[in-house]
Amino acid sequence: MDNENKLAADLGTAGNAIEAAIESLRHDGIGPMPIASAMLGGALGLLAQVMDDNAILNVLHSAATGVASGELRRSLTP
Repeated sequence: MDNENKLAADLGTAGNAIEAAIESLRHDGIGPMPIASAMLGGALGLLAQVMDDNAILNVLHSAATGVASGELRRSLTP
């Protein structure tokens, strides 16, 4: 399997695991804000292990731009 296919497979596996964890936490009565805050903190910590600060800031800037433009909400609409 080449790197691109492995990355796609790993992304799918990770995405499925995160969705299952969210469902489990919601089932336990934990609200979306604590879950999202914990996930964001965990994601930033993980990124800090593999990226320099400027790269992390670029990721965050891209995310903020997507929110400000409405792209995030549009992506959630079926």
